[in-house]
Amino acid sequence: MTLAQEERSQPLQLTGTSLRRRTVDGLARVLVTAAVLLAVLPLGWLVYTLISRGIGPILDVQWWTESERYGGAANAIVGTLIQTALATAVAVPLGVLVAVYLVEYANEGGRLVKATTFMVDVLSGVPSIVAALFIFAVWRTTLDLPRSGFVVALALVLLMIPLVVRSTEEMLKIVPQELREASYALGVPKWKTILRVVLPTALSGIITGIMLAVARVMGESAPVLILVGATRAMNVNPFDGNQQSLPLMMLQEYNSGPSGYENVWGAALSLVLLVAIVYLGARLAGRFTGPRK
Repeated sequence: MTLAQEERSQPLQLTGTSLRRRTVDGLARVLVTAAVLLAVLPLGWLVYTLISRGIGPILDVQWWTESERYGGAANAIVGTLIQTALATAVAVPLGVLVAVYLVEYANEGGRLVKATTFMVDVLSGVPSIVAALFIFAVWRTTLDLPRSGFVVALALVLLMIPLVVRSTEEMLKIVPQELREASYALGVPKWKTILRVVLPTALSGIITGIMLAVARVMGESAPVLILVGATRAMNVNPFDGNQQSLPLMMLQEYNSGPSGYENVWGAALSLVLLVAIVYLGARLAGRFTGPRK
């Protein structure tokens, strides 16, 4: 047996440094696991409480088909979806275009790019109550126009735009620069390169970011408390009259006393289910969109 074979056949001896590293590694694993459990246990308890207390109302078909006037929540669910859809229709094009400008035209924008970035950062930290008060000051105080579901959507737009801009901006930044240069080398103009190459490549991540922004604003309560009145009837016209939503319904039912607590939990669980559906839709859309390998 050669010397090298003899050395390979002998078991490795742990030095003091190796032993210390293994001990530190094991301790770090224990601490990380404990931190995960501390974070997951309250969340699990919250989900269990929400399901156990809110499952009763939502299992009733009437909850999804009738308005509050007849013991359901269809008017609040429809109002939430309409207000969120209006906000999405306005915020998504604006947010995507702003992100394209910040990434693709950063070298040409100069001070305007810096100012836009600064304003997006400011909007990212604005609380929902501040956005609602700003819209109220402009819509009600200055223009003297009535409250409606559309006004709520305007406040949600202010909350959605920075989320859409930031998520889209990050997705555009990870698109390889070689793809752009290859397109330019073929004589393709910059606007068409962005439209046909850059955006399709980043489309999966962009859609995921948009859906997460939608889920983020769907449960906002401050705008609906300030900018629209409550109603127990169905109203599918966001431009005329009061329009109920799930956050507003929860407040109304809670103020009615213990008799309405079951509906509060039902409305909360319904809102969580809607957010979960949006999140799953984002995951599916992200999986089936974008360039194919």
